[in-house]
Amino acid sequence: MYLRAAHAESSIPILHQLIRENPLGILTTAIPSANHPTIQSSHIPFLLDVPESEDGTHGILRGHIAKQNPQAKALMEALEANSPNEGSHPLELPDEVLILFNGPYHHYVTPKFYTETKPNTGKVVPTWNYSAAQAYGKIRVYCNSKSEETSLFLQKQVEELSQHAEMSVMGYTGEGDRPGSWKVSDAPASYVELLKKNIIGIEIRIDRLQGKFKMSQEMGLGDRQGVIEGFEQLGTEVGKGISKTVKERSELLDSNSKK
Repeated sequence: MYLRAAHAESSIPILHQLIRENPLGILTTAIPSANHPTIQSSHIPFLLDVPESEDGTHGILRGHIAKQNPQAKALMEALEANSPNEGSHPLELPDEVLILFNGPYHHYVTPKFYTETKPNTGKVVPTWNYSAAQAYGKIRVYCNSKSEETSLFLQKQVEELSQHAEMSVMGYTGEGDRPGSWKVSDAPASYVELLKKNIIGIEIRIDRLQGKFKMSQEMGLGDRQGVIEGFEQLGTEVGKGISKTVKERSELLDSNSKK
């Protein structure tokens, strides 16, 4: 990730928040294989665990993939090649993987929004505003459907992921006039067990976590204000989201510069 100083976000709690609020990550692996593409990516919703007992940890990401996914097949093939006699225990691959999380809003930025620089010098060009976090670490795979450890991992994974999505994403909290959440236990147990046999669990302990909010911080105050107003005037949900984020990051930049 290219981290220009004006855009870099070094706060781990802020990056954790971005991940939790935007859990659909893009898992990218680079696994040499005669049967599958070396570089593969999959969109996977993740859960983020941050153990309180491990000070300074960047957290652990948990997810699952369909066994029919070519990326899952490449992972299982690599595990077999690296540790053919390890039995039912989950295994870890030696090379790191990358998971990319995108913020909720991104948009093209027209030079017309730069109300200070454009009329003064004309030295402005278009760009794109966005926010993102990149997590790196080694991947641990739970793929033996006959293993109790794998079964327990997958059961916990699907239950907690469903609960997070139902309550945090959908807002189905059961409080006030909000409906209650759907639970895995609402489906027949035999049906859930059948589906569990067709997925693998993955777990990545984050070794490196990088993030950025590219939200016009590199521009002067007048241009930033023009961007805020320009996006607000678009009248779209994305425009309002970008406007709000640019305003927040602009205020943070000004606050930090006074310290």
